[in-house]
Amino acid sequence: MHLPTAILGHSVRMSPSWPIPSPQVAEVWRRAAEAAFVAGEDWFADQTATLGGTRMRPIAEDPALAEAVRRGNIAVLRQWTTANMRAPGERVAAEVPAPLLASARDMARRGLDKSILNAYRTGQNTAWRQWMRVCFSLSEPADLPELLDLSARSISTFVDDITDAVGDHMDAERRALTSGTHAERLAAVTLVLEGTAITTARAEAQLGYGLTGPHTAAIVWDVSAQAAGQLDAAAEALTQHSGAARRLTVIASANALWIWLPTDTPIDAEVLAPALSAYPAVRIAIGRPGRGVGGFRRSHLEAASTQQMLARLTSSRQVARFDDIALVALLTREPARATEFVRDTLGDLLHADAETLLMVRMYIQEMCNTSRTAQRLFTHRNTVIRRLDRANELLPKPLSANLVAVAAALEVLHWSGEPAR
Repeated sequence: MHLPTAILGHSVRMSPSWPIPSPQVAEVWRRAAEAAFVAGEDWFADQTATLGGTRMRPIAEDPALAEAVRRGNIAVLRQWTTANMRAPGERVAAEVPAPLLASARDMARRGLDKSILNAYRTGQNTAWRQWMRVCFSLSEPADLPELLDLSARSISTFVDDITDAVGDHMDAERRALTSGTHAERLAAVTLVLEGTAITTARAEAQLGYGLTGPHTAAIVWDVSAQAAGQLDAAAEALTQHSGAARRLTVIASANALWIWLPTDTPIDAEVLAPALSAYPAVRIAIGRPGRGVGGFRRSHLEAASTQQMLARLTSSRQVARFDDIALVALLTREPARATEFVRDTLGDLLHADAETLLMVRMYIQEMCNTSRTAQRLFTHRNTVIRRLDRANELLPKPLSANLVAVAAALEVLHWSGEPAR
């Protein structure tokens, strides 16, 4: 990141160790900090820049960690802006916000090293670009050199101090975890998932869980950072619904659990969902049942793919099975193209009422049988026929001529959080 350096001929007052802005610049700085505090959350809504590149992939592909980094960047910005609303231009003390401590703990638990803290460096770049826009909108041209020069130093120094403190916390967390039960479980599970050299007997001893029988994997996570204490309750609801007598639980992060249930009985997501209504910020992604070490691994990877899809689409649905979303996961790997596909395929049907969209989706699932569709929706067959006629008027092509594409588009729409209309 290229921050402005001192500008020749433009003097500022200096304390023994820190430059002090002039009164007029300090006032602009204070107002800019107020604006940044209000807009800060929007600055980090798009994580593409923050989590781009190969090094950031372990975070970008994990919705729980990606959300933790986003919250951490917002917390850093708000701490800096709050301090500068109170005392513009003074050096900001590096008191690590709680969200950063939580994400440092999560990263250490995943075995990530301190190079991953570059996510906060790129967050600094994002904030700096937005900060410059705010400064240009509030400052007189004559004040800009001093404001940009001093605020660049302030931001850079603060982020350096915060990053060093978070790195130290990661080191301490890693040392504390090396002999802990949860760390041993996570380490053993990671070896099994990666297919590296660990015997089945050794893994079973460390996990306290048999690997030779049936398995159904799930990931339980919190999308709000407020409901982490509800994860165990949601995991227990999942266990009871599955009929399993016990489960393997691995703490993957402060707001995510990895679960394995020793069962190959399919889990009904529609039946499970009402049991989670008391935990609206909790999500559960479920892989397909499998057997042995291969099934243990595959089911978890499918649950992870399901979790990533729900996060990618910002879906409000609390429970999803890989069986139900496999096609949608493939179609939405490029969200912008998926949105374009849905718009082009559905045309004006995209703007239809929810009942019509549901009816068309159920009609396709019932093999285009109007009687079975009516029974499934507890309605009259004539109602189904009337809504089908209306749907055909709205579609760019008749349903019968484009059945597969319409079915795929409706599935994407069904799983999307806020589909573009």
